[in-house]
Amino acid sequence: MLKTLLLFSSSSPPPAFFSRHNRFSSLPRKFPYTYAHCPSLSWPFSSVFPRPIHAFKVLAMAEGTTTSSSHSHNYTNRLAAEHSPYLLQHAHNPVDWYPWSEEAFAEARKKDVPIFLSIGYSTCHWCHVMEVESFENEEVAKLLNDWFVSIKVDREERPDVDKVYMTYVQALYAGGGWPLSVFLSPDLKPLMGGTYFPPEDKYGRPGFKTILRKVKDAWDNKRDMLVKSGAFAIEQLSEALSTSAGSNQLPDGLPQNALRLCAEQLSRSYDSRLGGFGSAPKFPRPVEIQLMLYHSKKLEESGKPGGAKESQKMVFFSLECMARGGIHDHVGGGFHRYSVDEFWHVPHFEKMLYDQGQLVNVYLDAFSITKDVFYSFVSRDILDYLRRDMIGSEGEIFSAEDADSAEFEGETQKKEGAFYIWTSKEIDDILGKHASLFREHYYVKPSGNCDLSRMSDPHNEFKGKNVLIERNDSSALASKLDMPIQEYLDILGESRKKLFDVRSKRPRPHLDDKVIVSWNGLAISAFARGSKILKGESQGMCVNFPVVGCDPMEYLEVAEKAANFIRRHLYNEQTHRLQHSFRNGPSKAPGFLDDYAFLISGLLDLYECGGSTDWLVWATELQDMQDELFLDREGGAYFNTPGEDPSVLLRVKEDHDGAEPSGNSVSAINLVRLASMVSGSKSDRYRENAGHLLAVFETRLKDMAMAVPLMCCAADMLCVSSRKQVVLVGHKSSVEFENMLAAAHASYDPNKTVIPIDPTNTGEMEFWEANNSKVALMARQNFAADKVVALVCQNFTCSPPASSSKSLEDLLSKKTTSVV
Repeated sequence: MLKTLLLFSSSSPPPAFFSRHNRFSSLPRKFPYTYAHCPSLSWPFSSVFPRPIHAFKVLAMAEGTTTSSSHSHNYTNRLAAEHSPYLLQHAHNPVDWYPWSEEAFAEARKKDVPIFLSIGYSTCHWCHVMEVESFENEEVAKLLNDWFVSIKVDREERPDVDKVYMTYVQALYAGGGWPLSVFLSPDLKPLMGGTYFPPEDKYGRPGFKTILRKVKDAWDNKRDMLVKSGAFAIEQLSEALSTSAGSNQLPDGLPQNALRLCAEQLSRSYDSRLGGFGSAPKFPRPVEIQLMLYHSKKLEESGKPGGAKESQKMVFFSLECMARGGIHDHVGGGFHRYSVDEFWHVPHFEKMLYDQGQLVNVYLDAFSITKDVFYSFVSRDILDYLRRDMIGSEGEIFSAEDADSAEFEGETQKKEGAFYIWTSKEIDDILGKHASLFREHYYVKPSGNCDLSRMSDPHNEFKGKNVLIERNDSSALASKLDMPIQEYLDILGESRKKLFDVRSKRPRPHLDDKVIVSWNGLAISAFARGSKILKGESQGMCVNFPVVGCDPMEYLEVAEKAANFIRRHLYNEQTHRLQHSFRNGPSKAPGFLDDYAFLISGLLDLYECGGSTDWLVWATELQDMQDELFLDREGGAYFNTPGEDPSVLLRVKEDHDGAEPSGNSVSAINLVRLASMVSGSKSDRYRENAGHLLAVFETRLKDMAMAVPLMCCAADMLCVSSRKQVVLVGHKSSVEFENMLAAAHASYDPNKTVIPIDPTNTGEMEFWEANNSKVALMARQNFAADKVVALVCQNFTCSPPASSSKSLEDLLSKKTTSVV
């Protein structure tokens, strides 16, 4: 029926249409796809141009330009009263938009019409395209206003709503993306859906106006079939996505097998020529890097150094290719969302906070293993970008920067990447005598350099323009010029600074200054860990712009300010509940699983890197509330929502580790970490919850390990017989304590917990007396006013104390810890 309705050809392959995530979680196999209940459906509802995903660039408008919103205010709708930047972008469309609200649902029931639900986010390029083409079009608006109730949702503000309908579209059509376009019954059951629609019929496929007419006709004449199909889809999805565990723990050997299987699957997808796992478009998926590094550590510990080196080689080469590619902003720091080609060259230019936080951590891990400052410089590069451009006056960290921007001041139309790209003449004019060196280093050409792959610029949007990419070794180029390497690097640094100053005068991309708790949690972790791991760089080391060589201790302050902002503005001290996001005040949405899990992880890193025990106390409070709101105590694992909003039809137990790790994977690791800090029944409960959680996803770990790399790590962490604890005792304010903390974090070991404690701090001692008397006893027995003592323990049975950072590093570098 839907095939006839939508006029799709069954002979064409379905498009893979992504805007942010390169992979989507698969449903459990027991889910009977709703194809079976729409007999003639054989093509996704999504109508797109017949082009491969790599051309996910500006193409829809005649001159390849977009604008983020209407500049005339002939119309104003209900979105004008919202705080979300994405909703505000649509506040002056002629479409009579509603926010997600009971008012909208009631209006649909009253008018007895379907709902058109459009979901996107403010830095989404194709969301801008569909706005300009359709939502600013008065003819389209009239159809929507006459026949539908139209609702706009910011998927970053309401990920719970997005998850329901994205899951539906993925299940039905084997793909998804943003903008998400779904038609609903007045009781919010999905009727049909897709992603981006062009306004007019093209290439034998219906445009948005045609689709609106067809949906209207189906609602009037075939409503029963549509409503029954939608209700059945939600029923089946609800059953499939609330799976329960058959036991309280994973079978023996499964964690190790899942870890090995995931590493093998990733290795098979490894691009040995250009780095990364998988083919174009290439996404920086940090969870893959985490898995490979974790697996290499396990191989090393089991006496297989060859296998460990092979895994590390893939990781280090991939990180190097990413950092040298155009996906990395060489002038201003940070990373773009993904590259459309296999060379990591031409990116989709938006910058997302969740990428930055995770990438800092994997580059820090690489530095911990290699001590190669290439990786520490990249970490600093990202952290400095965040400090300069993405942090608010109270320490809050913003969400994203757009891909699109105007080419010059006063221009109303925007182009993707306009802020970041250069002509060869601009380079010559700005850099003068050093231009030729810079052009050779960054592959700058008069004709433009987006020519490395047929996927880089298939529509010649960047003709004559250059996206900076490093294709040659600096030492080789310096030698070619008979120049000392440091002089060569200094020239590059000075040149980037000049380009940065010029670029700063260009119109900036739109900043989404929404503060999302989960993404701030990822960034808090990065800043906290950077404050200690980066102290391993050599003293007096020369750094070049855009790395400004900040004192690593400043990073800890950034992390603490961000955490304090969340505590002040998005946490209720009485109920212990979080709100999801903030912009001009807290959002209406409650905190979701990812908010609790990612923030807890950040707070644990903040404490372990020298922060107050208050952060640890807050982490345990949040874990208790997470258990109360999201834990399926009988079936195991965590739902993604509290289940208190009747307008959200699905509670999902998310497992897929994609562009962001899943809340369940992060939670399992949090529980393992917490269990290694506290003792008694509390520790047992944490471990039991982690085991029950992982058992829920037993089939996933067995059959599709590559989809859950971080969960594979979590499963192995739980079954490690004895997690290492490093207890540091002394005055936390002393330089010696800071140096000892840096030594404790200098080596890569995910199965290590650092417990810094100051016995002169009454609050800290009270916490440990209440939660782990062994730690309190160690602190009392080993405290000396004039020194710092480190104890390396397993199950709190400890080696002889170390009293210098060097002796502690030596102790931690041993493959096994001797105990007494």
